[in-house]
Amino acid sequence: MWDDTFGCDISPNTGPSSISQINTRQTNKTEYNSQESLGPLSDNQAAKAMSDKLQRRLAQNREAARKSRLRKKAYVQQLETGRLKLAQLEQELERARQQRVYDGLLSTSNGLLSTNVNSGIVAFEMAYDLWVDEQHKMDNELKDVLQGQASELQLRTLVDSGLNHYYELFQMKANAAKADVFYLMHGLWRTPIERPFKKKSNTFFMLMPQLEPLSDDQLVSVSTLKHACRQAEDALSIGMEKLQQTLAQGITIDITGVGSYNSQMTMAMERLEGIENFLNQADHLRQQVLQQMSRILTARQAARGLVALGEYFQRLRALSSLWSARFREPTG
Repeated sequence: MWDDTFGCDISPNTGPSSISQINTRQTNKTEYNSQESLGPLSDNQAAKAMSDKLQRRLAQNREAARKSRLRKKAYVQQLETGRLKLAQLEQELERARQQRVYDGLLSTSNGLLSTNVNSGIVAFEMAYDLWVDEQHKMDNELKDVLQGQASELQLRTLVDSGLNHYYELFQMKANAAKADVFYLMHGLWRTPIERPFKKKSNTFFMLMPQLEPLSDDQLVSVSTLKHACRQAEDALSIGMEKLQQTLAQGITIDITGVGSYNSQMTMAMERLEGIENFLNQADHLRQQVLQQMSRILTARQAARGLVALGEYFQRLRALSSLWSARFREPTG
């Protein structure tokens, strides 16, 4: 039994050397067990440190999401306030008509009002002003985050929020096109200096130097996207020109004929609806370009791109204000 248990020979003739060997084995076994117990402890410490880092990153992401929700809530509240103001304005205009003082108001308003007030366009202009203010706030937040040590996930969250903000503008424009397609077609909702630069897709490509350095794969992807975008925009421009030409030809056919007037006007109205489709397709193309660029670029590059895009149009609006103000300056 002693032989089987301790793996050694214990007999009445066992001397001190055998006992010493037994003690040495027991000591080695104790040291091995102690060293074995220290291993998992080190692994636990590393796991705890990694868990703490993950918790901090998750906390940062939750904070970024919370701020995004607050901005969204404030933006919706501003839109609701604008809607209430618009409803109040419409009521005041209706009361003025009933009291037969609307013509007097028109004569003293320096042309700011007209008898053909389009409530859809008024609503769009009010919503657009709120949209510009919100974009300015989002750009400033992106600038602050870029200057810090933000994670890729936090930057991606803010970039997605910024892209969704542009998508909301495209939807607002689609609704306004239903109210007055030519208002959108001629860019009357922009400042005069912004109107010649209304192709946001080309503008984004123009801002590419702000995003350098780009990898070789990124450069190839951007070049391919730019080429496809240019082809799509050329196709839209050609289609719009053909539509306008067909519209003009349809009206001038038998222009002296009395009986064909109603049919010509009906056909012309149907073709005018095609302009709305072209405008919506153009905004859809811009949305696709923004989405593809966000996939090609890193989160930090995409954030810098959105900041550069917002800053570009903000400077155009400021330049337009300065240009308009120069005519109001008194001459000495």
